[in-house]
Amino acid sequence: MLGWFRRVGTRVYERALESELSEPPSHVAVIMDGNRRYADQQGDDPTEGHHAGAETTEALLGWCDELDVEEVTLYTFSTENFGRPPAEREELFDLIAAKLREFADADRVHEAEVQIRAIGHLDRLPDRVRDAVAYADRRTGAYDRLQLNVALAYGGRRELLDATRAVARRVDSGHLDPADINSGTIEEALYEGPTRDVDLIVRTGGDERTSNFLPWQANGNEAAVYFTAPYWPEFRKIDFLRGIRTYEHREKSWRQTRARRALAVVRAFGPAECPEASRVLDRFRHALPSGERATLSEDAEDVDTSLDPAD
Repeated sequence: MLGWFRRVGTRVYERALESELSEPPSHVAVIMDGNRRYADQQGDDPTEGHHAGAETTEALLGWCDELDVEEVTLYTFSTENFGRPPAEREELFDLIAAKLREFADADRVHEAEVQIRAIGHLDRLPDRVRDAVAYADRRTGAYDRLQLNVALAYGGRRELLDATRAVARRVDSGHLDPADINSGTIEEALYEGPTRDVDLIVRTGGDERTSNFLPWQANGNEAAVYFTAPYWPEFRKIDFLRGIRTYEHREKSWRQTRARRALAVVRAFGPAECPEASRVLDRFRHALPSGERATLSEDAEDVDTSLDPAD
């Protein structure tokens, strides 16, 4: 009976959380930590923890599809993971290869039009994993509704180092003027995979660090970060919804801050002297509390609303 009440309460709480959400993040990055600790807690070997975590990964894709998340990046195997015991590492490679093929053939993946891509230093992976990556790409490469990036042999510092070297080679060959290097140049040199900046990083397992994960895509966008205690196999939809709520609260605060800063500039110098601040204010004024919007100065209200914030 207690279990029944708990399940009903969980469903009610899920619906309550979903009712609070208005704008899901476009790109969620997940550090799936705690598989081995979960297995140890259950008295199993690490491989059983990885298998249990794979089930949570399948569930996560369903939640993202329901909530209209457009892109997910999973930290599946980091460059540091090569230091694990050889037997565990090989079993993990077997599981990754099997799951990539399973996902690529799953009806739910094709119904949801999930495109599966791998990012990282893939040359370091064994042939069976690279073959599975190529298979998943062939089977799902034409889809664009939900993009799933699987980070394998990935390290954020290594990605930035590889991008820097690629840019340096272009400069050395005379194909790129150093004066023309900008953020777009770096983005073009990053691993092919993520197509959007990261809005939200979720990390399970209790550790509060982002572990060298997507530093360019996440830090540059000031992504929200949600740390949660459950190990990855224990991660529930409720935990995911709480993470999205964290993102929405952070996004609201960020927009209010941008609007207030722009308003201060416009009040000090006037909209004609500060067109960029005027654009920002016009774009984010709706994020201000109603009382603050009502007290905008006459100068601020004169902002040219015909300006396109994207200009």
